[in-house]
Amino acid sequence: MATSMDVDRTPVDQPAALHELQQVPDPSTIPTGLPLSNGAQPREPFKDIPVKVHIRRPDRDSWVYVGRATVSLDTTGHTSQVLVRTTSTNKILTVFGESSELQAEKRGNFVVIGCIEGSKVVSWSLNALNASETLRLLACIELACYRCKQAVADPRLHHRSRRRIERVIKDDRRKRHRRRQEQEVMIDLFSKQDLNASGDVPGP
Repeated sequence: MATSMDVDRTPVDQPAALHELQQVPDPSTIPTGLPLSNGAQPREPFKDIPVKVHIRRPDRDSWVYVGRATVSLDTTGHTSQVLVRTTSTNKILTVFGESSELQAEKRGNFVVIGCIEGSKVVSWSLNALNASETLRLLACIELACYRCKQAVADPRLHHRSRRRIERVIKDDRRKRHRRRQEQEVMIDLFSKQDLNASGDVPGP
């Protein structure tokens, strides 16, 4: 009876991994340059952009050279500001941020920013060293000045605000073109008058 109830005592095959010793890697052999966790990587600091600055005052048609400057990006939390400082004295020339009403566009190696101040438009021209620096400059200005809170809270108001800025800057450009055409007409008239006057021969 005892012999009939004996169970097969043949050992069950186990995975080989259970019989092998787990080798723990030596900490000294782990590359220190690789992240040891899935945490967020620290943000790289923004590299300042050297530029040449020109300004066009309201109701003016010509640019005035201001000097050399550096453009830096100041980030606090989710808010960013673009600071333009003179190279010689580190004085802040202008600041672009989310509260700024502006339109920026790329023209060659220049970024031209039209800023609405009241009913007037002040234009800044920032000349970067090359095309890649110009694109980086344009990107940081658009990033800092984009009204993300307004766009999320009230998309219609955000769209109307953008349209108003475009309309004011376009009207300012149209006025400047009209003034330039009027000046060219006046110069042409004066030159013709001078030619006619010089052609007159005095009588005896």
